[in-house]
Amino acid sequence: MSEPRWHKLGSAAELKRQSLQQLQVGSVPIALSYADGTFGAILGTCLHDGGPLGEGTLEDDHIVCPWHGWTFNRLSGEEVSKTPAAVARFILKEEHGDLYIDMEPATASKPPAQAPHPLTRDIRREPGPIRVVGLSTTVMNRQHPRFSTSEFLLEIALSHARDTLGAETRLIKLNDLSFRHCEGYYSKGADTCTWPCTITQQDANDELLAVYESLVFWGDVVLVATPIRWGAPSSLYFKMIERMNCIQNQITIANRVLIRNKVASFIITGGQDNIQAVAGLMMMFFGELGFLFPQFPFIAHSRGWTAEDMENNVAQVRESGELREGACALTGRCVAMAAELVRADQPVTSTERGGRKAHPIVGAS
Repeated sequence: MSEPRWHKLGSAAELKRQSLQQLQVGSVPIALSYADGTFGAILGTCLHDGGPLGEGTLEDDHIVCPWHGWTFNRLSGEEVSKTPAAVARFILKEEHGDLYIDMEPATASKPPAQAPHPLTRDIRREPGPIRVVGLSTTVMNRQHPRFSTSEFLLEIALSHARDTLGAETRLIKLNDLSFRHCEGYYSKGADTCTWPCTITQQDANDELLAVYESLVFWGDVVLVATPIRWGAPSSLYFKMIERMNCIQNQITIANRVLIRNKVASFIITGGQDNIQAVAGLMMMFFGELGFLFPQFPFIAHSRGWTAEDMENNVAQVRESGELREGACALTGRCVAMAAELVRADQPVTSTERGGRKAHPIVGAS
């Protein structure tokens, strides 16, 4: 071989045994494919978030990134599913039974021409009164909603915050939002769980955007209301918090705290017991995100395991002055604490967490 830019990849016959593989040529990752009697070589780094294309799947003449599903033509390098873009492609040739690659790209990579997602903006609290977000996680028929005890107390808390404490309020009913389940990118590798969430980046109809906006940027206080379902928060609550792993994961992989100077509290109701366990689960998760808690951070109601007469449970919550007072007092504690945090204006933006950093990716340069 006379041209120094040509690099021998190995025996062509051996390389044909795999339809797709990731090769490292010096410092350059190459996604090498073989199909229909033809080799193809493109840059092995996805333009979206750096996923290893050669570890993806080959579908017809397209390579699907194993991280977030971006799809590139295996011969041209053009992205075919998300947005106009392309990774570099390389020329190959066979000589004396070996396969060689020209390491001078035949075409240059073309990054996607996309405006930054709104959630990538700097986190800054705008001036104004304390802002309280209410999150209702109860599940019900949208066309014929029933009475929800947890949502009822949440609305009382928000009314008190607005009418008595002078706060701005926002009620988000998860039941009214259309959003997909977490697709488990974190399970592929810590770096694959991104901020903003990849689903939100790629799906313009993902309505969990309202939750991200309210918790990370707008609100000073979040009041989360849930019924007890088989001794745990509602299934809709879990669907939401799985999608919020992208907030917590920024601490783990980037030492970046997204939740700054924010207070969380909880309203828990059910016809059965297990209040303390439900509160503990919720406090652990929101604490991991970076929220702070006031003294006595939840109110709750339950008539016990044997209380199957749910109509009486509903009536008791509706008529209870003690629960109304409790909801208002909880809100008052939250707003007072949030006001102190805003006045101090010393948000934690990064934190070292011993033993919780992501391990380096094996084989990464």
